[in-house]
Amino acid sequence: MRHAPHLLDEILRRTDIVQLVGRRVKLVRKGQAYWGCCPFHGEKSASFKVENARRTYKCFGCGKGGDAFRWLMEIEGISFPEAVERLAGEAGVELPKWSPEDEAREEKKKSLHDVIEAGAVFFETQLQEPVGREAREYLKTRGLDAATVKKFRLGYAPTAGNALIAHLTSLNISMDDIIAAGLARPADEGRGPRDFFFNRLMFPIGDGRGRIVAFGGRGLSPDAKPKYINTAETEFFSKGHQLYNLATARPAGIKAQSIIVAEGYMDVIALVRAGFEAAVAPLGTALTEDQLQLLWRVAPEPILSFDGDAAGNKAAIRAAHLALPHLKPGYSLRFAFLPTGEDPDSLIRTGGQGAMKAVLDAALPLGEVLWKSETEDKDFSTPERRAGLEHLLAEHVARITDAKIADYYRRDFDNRIFEAFKKRPAAGPKTPRAPWQPGAKKGRGGFNKTPPIEPVSEALKATLLVKAARKAPLKTSSADGSASPEANQGALQVKETEVFRHLIAFPGLIERHTELLASLALSDPFLDRLRGELLNVAASGSRLESQGLETHIILRGMADTLQRLKAHAAGSEMGESGEDADARFLRAAHDLRALAETNPERKRASERFKQEPNEESCLEHLRLLRDRSAE
Repeated sequence: MRHAPHLLDEILRRTDIVQLVGRRVKLVRKGQAYWGCCPFHGEKSASFKVENARRTYKCFGCGKGGDAFRWLMEIEGISFPEAVERLAGEAGVELPKWSPEDEAREEKKKSLHDVIEAGAVFFETQLQEPVGREAREYLKTRGLDAATVKKFRLGYAPTAGNALIAHLTSLNISMDDIIAAGLARPADEGRGPRDFFFNRLMFPIGDGRGRIVAFGGRGLSPDAKPKYINTAETEFFSKGHQLYNLATARPAGIKAQSIIVAEGYMDVIALVRAGFEAAVAPLGTALTEDQLQLLWRVAPEPILSFDGDAAGNKAAIRAAHLALPHLKPGYSLRFAFLPTGEDPDSLIRTGGQGAMKAVLDAALPLGEVLWKSETEDKDFSTPERRAGLEHLLAEHVARITDAKIADYYRRDFDNRIFEAFKKRPAAGPKTPRAPWQPGAKKGRGGFNKTPPIEPVSEALKATLLVKAARKAPLKTSSADGSASPEANQGALQVKETEVFRHLIAFPGLIERHTELLASLALSDPFLDRLRGELLNVAASGSRLESQGLETHIILRGMADTLQRLKAHAAGSEMGESGEDADARFLRAAHDLRALAETNPERKRASERFKQEPNEESCLEHLRLLRDRSAE
């Protein structure tokens, strides 16, 4: 129901916004305004301002702000009419009376809510009766205890007769109301009204306020078809407009600024039990536009979790396409893909909370999912196919209605096309390569298919590096304060370290200067081992990226070497950009070669090899270079 502007202004005028916001945020008065830490993003210094004079709040960090209506909508995820009704009641403002028809319709809804609640109580009771034994056994196999069953109000719809209809009519509830509530099917083809659910495990579905408005039923018999069914569409239930567990997940999601979307009821329950309280699920259908808007009221970047199979990939692509026209600054989607054959419920039962967190931490942005959907396992060996790819990506961008976001996506896809096809043109056509990851295997068309290995998080990487630093700490001085052997390792070792710092910072150097890297004589056995790994990675034909390369080095047991290189880098300024990285690397490699030949005997051997490049002079040259490590 729309309200006149003057009525909304009156509600805002009577609302003390400082007091309203102060229920959630600790505010300190400074002059005429109040300040606190923003509840919408993490911060240590107060940048969140509330003013009664202007009747507004504003965060100068994340930019969120508005009036009292907007505050309730943002902090509690409720709709505008609900916010108006809430504040009007608190401010003592009487909203316009509804017409008799409106009043009758509202009373009818309240009556039907009571009918559905009575049905929920019946299903809960049946689950605990002897007739519900099969359902209870099934719940035990899924690891659900009595507390979880009670929390989610799970129930059972019995097989025999019209048990629910008989129970509700005994409470003087009319058959018309039972049918209108979606709990019974109307009479048809000579049959009387009958229960909607038979022999099914029952999941109550709540609306945004937590009131039960429908049910989802899972068939318990092997031949149950379909496996899941929901209450039919009613006056107050539409499966495309609601989300399972939204009322409970919303406050947790607003607080964490994150919400997880799983595919089924059991997945949501498993996530909540594992500590991921902000978890919801669509109601047996693909994600809809209305559900997307509900999610964005809770968090700016919901994480959609999909099973690791073909159906999960299709669902992810469909959701990505759905979101494109509705993207707005700061609001998008992320996509978490589980290992093949796993869903959140099975993954948590076998791997615990940590396994699920690793999957969520590795969630991909929307743009990455679109790129992978159009390129993975596809052949782009001809100009026409590459042009077709550009055309498809341009069509995706054209669906984005926000001009600035569309421009950023256009640039992102142009950069990917450039990296895949147009950078350093080769003699023959090349297909784009995905970023290399440890253990990657090549698929068709040149793209890499990564096996389902456990992703390495930044926290785990940091932990391994810290352990490496403790295991082999760098020494800069001896006990008496004089320079230690490690610190005074000589110009040769310093130059070797410089060469490898360049390679780690700019992995593309490895691919461009493979032969030079292989030819360098190294005195440090750890760096020599690192060189071997770098050459192996380059030989895999994968596009190298610093993040994936560092992860590989750590997983190969060389975290201490990486830590040493990073420690040297922290103590010096490289001052490089991508443009001069090659020049600096080549200069360092040249200096290293020059240092290796300063020994007179080595220098003579080198000169002899240059003048007489035969096997004897080559072996002598290599022997003298190897002997350097023993000096």
